[in-house]
Amino acid sequence: MTDTLTPPTVAPLASERRVVTAIPGPRSIALQERRRQVVSDGVSSALPVFIERAHGAILVDVDGNQFIDLGAGIGVTTIGHTDDAVVAAAGAQLADVTHTLFTITPYEEYVRVAELLAEHTPGDFAKKTVLVNSGAEAVENGVKIARKYTGRAGVAVLEHAYHGRTNLTMAMNFKAMPYALGFGPFAGDVYRAPNSYPLHDGLTGEAAAKRTIDYLEKTVGASDLACLVVEPIQGEGGFIVPADGYLPALQEWCTANGIVFIADEIQSGMARTGAYFASEHFGLVPDLVLSAKGIAGGLPLAGVTGRAEIMDAAQPGGLGGTFGGNPVACAAAVAVFERIESDGLLAEAARIEARLRPALEGLRKRFPVIAEVRGIGAMIAVELLDPATHEPRADLPARIAAEAAQRGVLVLTAGTYGNVLRFLPSLALDDALLDDALEVLTESFAAAGA
Repeated sequence: MTDTLTPPTVAPLASERRVVTAIPGPRSIALQERRRQVVSDGVSSALPVFIERAHGAILVDVDGNQFIDLGAGIGVTTIGHTDDAVVAAAGAQLADVTHTLFTITPYEEYVRVAELLAEHTPGDFAKKTVLVNSGAEAVENGVKIARKYTGRAGVAVLEHAYHGRTNLTMAMNFKAMPYALGFGPFAGDVYRAPNSYPLHDGLTGEAAAKRTIDYLEKTVGASDLACLVVEPIQGEGGFIVPADGYLPALQEWCTANGIVFIADEIQSGMARTGAYFASEHFGLVPDLVLSAKGIAGGLPLAGVTGRAEIMDAAQPGGLGGTFGGNPVACAAAVAVFERIESDGLLAEAARIEARLRPALEGLRKRFPVIAEVRGIGAMIAVELLDPATHEPRADLPARIAAEAAQRGVLVLTAGTYGNVLRFLPSLALDDALLDDALEVLTESFAAAGA
């Protein structure tokens, strides 16, 4: 009799790019037709291939094509797909407890994740955490905690920001299409201020911060703001890295005015930039840090971590949710933290940047449409502008990504104007795979008419 608790033996996955059919292949085409019958058209996919297996930095579709993954599920599988330690930890937890609801009968795994977040988020003060399911849910909870603590309603965000698809977070986003168009009315008391965008505004960090602060003081008033929510490196906006001094100046202003400074580290956190959280690169010590995506190695988990006195402003029962801090996801998150430490994965982000950035700068010399290479660690992007007019080349990124996909490389687009290619590879991407992907990228730029 077969032991149903023993997982089937799976052949090792070769760490290589392999294209064996047209993209998409026949099985993916058939599945796409089934999908059209039962899945909402509102749920779109960048690449219509169906994935059957994944490991490390490789995706395998149902037709046997192997893709080098430079997107990592938009920054989720930061330490690699089906990481052995994460799979083992989640599997063991599945056999013990899958769910009780922490607010009914708690369990140690939730507490351990909160301890690790307290240890690794910036600041040496007492911290507490609430665990939830998704990045948008973390944003919602961060805002409501800040409102409860301050007794104020106003929420300040920055241009080019992206914070989610819930009602409040849609109101906080800069870009309406496709995230908010037709879905209103939206939550009120959200105020959008100019940010620092060095490529386009040419301002120093000090000057950009003054512009942001002046705008908020004139249009809202500091005394009416509960919080300022900032992505240290803006994600969907196009990996915008602010000018030096910009973010510390905003934090100083917030502190002086009793405004809770919230760092949305949902995409930039968890070793993505070579630090646990990107705030560290800018000398930031946020009042609250929002984490998600890479925290649990592919399982749904998110958190709000911050100063104990702010987190404790919520009344008992005011925070939580049915699946928030699920024990299986928490076990996976503990394994992610342990892997980052034991295998020195922060250095892997720096290794990837040291190889990726010079290659992209070389590509920039060959293709003048690349206006800038920017980012930190394994969070790098190129912005495409017409060399003559400096207008966004929104027509190119999707074409380049499509050409790369035909050659077995998955790359993502981004940017308010759709003119950015972003690279979010897992830290499991070795040099050989990265070099292969870069060769494909060069071919794809040429084939797309860049």
